[in-house]
Amino acid sequence: MMGTRCGDVDGGAFLRIAENENMSINDMNMMLNKKSGILGIYKRSSDLRDVEEDIEKGDKRAILAYSMYNYRIKKYIGAYAAALGHVDGIIFTGGVGENADLARGPVCRNMEYMSMRLDEEKNKETIRGKEGFIHSEDSKVKIAVIPTNEELVIALETESIVRGQR
Repeated sequence: MMGTRCGDVDGGAFLRIAENENMSINDMNMMLNKKSGILGIYKRSSDLRDVEEDIEKGDKRAILAYSMYNYRIKKYIGAYAAALGHVDGIIFTGGVGENADLARGPVCRNMEYMSMRLDEEKNKETIRGKEGFIHSEDSKVKIAVIPTNEELVIALETESIVRGQR
């Protein structure tokens, strides 16, 4: 689940919805990629900053969208842990990972069965482009926040292609 994308859904559901709603492939594509995810649940916006703001006001759709979003991340961590057999570390990056301590908290809480423990204070302090570890001292799994500069990477890669270095 992303800002406007649905995430994992059984393919049969798409066929059933398309049939019941008389949707074309283009209609279905628009729904799955532009009108689902956070936006589809919350309705107001796909921006988690707006969702967080309305959570403070007790907005039920905001709370549901945020809960679903965090649940999906947590579910993926569990799935990858099962596939790998262990977890050395979890890294939060990008806009939400860097800036949303409210998202990182629910994702990392109640993961003690994996020997992963969040330090709530470190989590709150590590926001807005600040790099750091947010796990507790007794956590065997490292939890880090690492800021990115995606625009710079894209610019450097583009320059390298234009100059014929790739």
